[in-house]
Amino acid sequence: MTLSPRDRRALAWLAVSAIISLAFYFWPQSTPNVVAPSGDPVKTAELRLTRLREAAATAPEKEAILKKVRSELTQRERGVLKADTAPQAQAQLMQILRRLASAEKIDIRSTELGPVRAFGEDYGEVNVSVSLDCKVEQLINLLAALPVQNELVANSDLRIVSANAKDKSVGVRLTVLGVVPKRLVPQKPKGAV
Repeated sequence: MTLSPRDRRALAWLAVSAIISLAFYFWPQSTPNVVAPSGDPVKTAELRLTRLREAAATAPEKEAILKKVRSELTQRERGVLKADTAPQAQAQLMQILRRLASAEKIDIRSTELGPVRAFGEDYGEVNVSVSLDCKVEQLINLLAALPVQNELVANSDLRIVSANAKDKSVGVRLTVLGVVPKRLVPQKPKGAV
């Protein structure tokens, strides 16, 4: 059996590549650069022990700071609407609006419940829109009483149209938001935009 010149060249390249591969595979690996500790190992251990003691000494201070921050968070989260479901939170928001409206002798004509959305990374928001007819003074008092509530509520949208020029009443559509825990916000399925 005779080999053509092309086959001989291919065998030669195969032999060269096999030699290079074997040399690369069996070449002794260099040891990683390990830095030996300089100086006395006892002094190094004492220095490390001193650092650990300093860190341990700051632990009670850090725990006190953590306790203070947790109490401040609890105090700030008092205004979050507490409910088991989003519709219950919207009902609480409606009760707040009805209480404020009845204090000003305003009749709520209609209500509309909005979607529950995320509010930052740790909270959610529920919204309720109400339509009402009132005088300008009543509206101003209602809007002034809203941020004074113990709950974290605020108006997000306000539309005013003239209703009756004789008695100076206006038609109002007011949207109010309330802050709720993040667990009440519906989760989007993965891959949804």
